[in-house]
Amino acid sequence: MKISLWIFSERSYSNNDIKKTALYDFHKKNEGKMVPFAGYLMPVKYADSITTSHLHTRKLCSLFDVSHMLQTKIYGKHKKKFMERICVTDVESMGKGKSALSLFVDDETGGILDDLIITNTDEDYLYMVTNASCKEQDMKILTEQQEIFKSSGHDITLEFLDSKDQSLLALQGPGSMSVLQKLVSSIDLSKLYFMDSSTATVCGVPDCRINRCGYTGEDGFEISVPSSRVEMIAESFVANDSVKLAGLGARDTLRLEAGMCLYGSDISRETTPVEAALVWTISRKRRDEKRFPGASIILKQLTEGVQRKRVGLIQKEQGAPVRGGAVIFGGDGQKIGSVTSGCPSPSLLQNIAMGYVDSKFAKNGTEVQVAVRGNKISMVVTKMPFVKSNYYSKPN
Repeated sequence: MKISLWIFSERSYSNNDIKKTALYDFHKKNEGKMVPFAGYLMPVKYADSITTSHLHTRKLCSLFDVSHMLQTKIYGKHKKKFMERICVTDVESMGKGKSALSLFVDDETGGILDDLIITNTDEDYLYMVTNASCKEQDMKILTEQQEIFKSSGHDITLEFLDSKDQSLLALQGPGSMSVLQKLVSSIDLSKLYFMDSSTATVCGVPDCRINRCGYTGEDGFEISVPSSRVEMIAESFVANDSVKLAGLGARDTLRLEAGMCLYGSDISRETTPVEAALVWTISRKRRDEKRFPGASIILKQLTEGVQRKRVGLIQKEQGAPVRGGAVIFGGDGQKIGSVTSGCPSPSLLQNIAMGYVDSKFAKNGTEVQVAVRGNKISMVVTKMPFVKSNYYSKPN
């Protein structure tokens, strides 16, 4: 199954001021095909095909360089209150060592400005990872809000971690715990569950942050390490026969099978959490209090409904896969929406996609038509994730 690389060239930046992660030479040495993405030169694939990398991740374990993403630490007595000004999570109630998927939301429109992982560490700071494509916007929002917050007497300090100093690795797949445990001391990973966070010594490097999460639907970890030591750590991972390197291509197909959104494609400032089926990220306490960014718009949508909804789509017959931007039609030929992401699914051997359709067509099992290369092909609205998630969750 061949998977196109078109998606990454579409999202690429110009070569002006293009950045490299600390693993650039490591990627080149390991036959990484480098492409510009979100202002960085990143590996889209290695010697293996995207499909091979994808299936290896589902079966064993793959290592991804995600150092292009923005890592931020938030310090100060009022750090939790500060974060609740700009994200929808009940940060005040988060336990120590716990992480959550959250959203930055525009207060006036309810539109999603970015999605992120926020962690209440067991130290004196919050730790946050946001999207590379939104890095400049997010830094601007955070800095502006910090100044407003501090001017009213609050104690808050931001530290943006430069990728030259701090790197981020993602180890993903059912074999990831076994692989990482061999290289970690001071922590028993069998007691670190999905969305838990801790610091540990990795390959002899102290104080590396480990979050049990990822962007593949599999068990896995995101590991923040000093850039000065990241190549040594990456080499230690791939020395294990279970581990292969994987790039942006496999990361994209894996997250789509997992039903996860890509900012700028599946969600944007033009979509609200209600339309995007992400209301679950808004804490119940904050909904009850009507106190979160975009509350006036979002709560109204929850009561009155929305015109469109994000759905999964599976192609009924073999053929060319649908891609982002393809028009979706109802049974009588009227346009009812558009595809935001699509690919051949290496796991299912079917073409899959996600997109937005008029709400009356959003019921699972609804058959629609999608325009592909001048033809219309049949697809069925389907519950996501397309492939069952495999997280390491705490027993009930």
